[in-house]
Amino acid sequence: MSDVSATDGFGLANLPYGVFSTEGQAPRVGVRYGDRVLDLAAALDDPVFSEPTLNAFMSLGRAAWDDTRARVTELLSTQPDHPALIELSDVTLHLPIHVPDYVDFYASEHHASNVGRIFRPDAEPLLPNWKHMPVSYHGRASTVVVSGTDIVRPQGQHKAPDADAPTFGACQRLDVEVELGFVVGMGAELGAPVSGADFAEHVFGAVLLNDWSARDIQAWEYVPLGPHLGKSFATSISPWVVPLAALEAARTSTPPRTHDLLPYLQDGDDWALEIDLELDVNGAVLSRPPYAGMYYSGAQMLAHLTVNGARLNTGDLYGSGTVSGTQLEQRGSLLELSWGGKEPITLPDGSTRTFLEDGDIATIRGSFVGAGGERCSFGEVTGTIVPAR
Repeated sequence: MSDVSATDGFGLANLPYGVFSTEGQAPRVGVRYGDRVLDLAAALDDPVFSEPTLNAFMSLGRAAWDDTRARVTELLSTQPDHPALIELSDVTLHLPIHVPDYVDFYASEHHASNVGRIFRPDAEPLLPNWKHMPVSYHGRASTVVVSGTDIVRPQGQHKAPDADAPTFGACQRLDVEVELGFVVGMGAELGAPVSGADFAEHVFGAVLLNDWSARDIQAWEYVPLGPHLGKSFATSISPWVVPLAALEAARTSTPPRTHDLLPYLQDGDDWALEIDLELDVNGAVLSRPPYAGMYYSGAQMLAHLTVNGARLNTGDLYGSGTVSGTQLEQRGSLLELSWGGKEPITLPDGSTRTFLEDGDIATIRGSFVGAGGERCSFGEVTGTIVPAR
């Protein structure tokens, strides 16, 4: 009998979903258990798990999600060497969801304040609307990619502060953003807002997310309408979707507020999450941002996302925005860690970085304490920077 220890991050308290393939076989749905993947199509004999994404399964709703989790837990508890378990080293992992729509929020007060101090040193760090609603931008779903996908350095317009006109060329200030992404399972009709109280009925689970950012392109384009080409070239997510049921044990309350929220945002304060995150560049851990300090919860982000009646689709993805804490070693982007490029970061090999160079490998990891005190892992999301084309 195999022993899946409680410390490997993928025990019974976790059981994240992903999409995998084996040689000569089409992609299908699996659950990670230790260093193996349970082939759900084979183990549960249900065609919904033979699909190449999680969308068909997620669209079945909360009762089906809970039933499947209970069945998988029972199966692996009694048969930890089930014949449908495949070694992780023998599979290829794929983008786990088809993403119809993607939105990225800006929900960390510490990140937003740092960015304000960097770009507006003589003004208030936070803009007037920030503590009244979770600010966001509408991203590009077609460039969401799975961990391990190379990131091509983007090109675009950028303008130096002392230049009279913009120039065109490869991004020189390529950055990472340590984030959590929420995956919508059950959609909602056009014109039907979703309350934060119904978060768990609509959101299937969460992934690690890296919202790669071209800071020089972004700085020139974002006034007055916001980020576009500086963000839309790539967004990487981890291959494993941790179900919301596993994250129940990590629930906590959002930080104290200085402003009362409007009624539609008042539900969901109890959906903050105690998640430990880590940013690694070229094998060196640069920061450990704490997710628990996020000013807005995933439930409040969902309520704001739909309050105008916007349609919600199965597979929609929304990011938390960069996660940062109060300390230098808790900043979730190179923009903050190098303070806008003014304070280079020294890596263990003696080299320095303000932003990413070609060949750099950026990795985000995440974990939390699940049911029974078991340490649960999100795995990682990683990408290697390759030269502009």
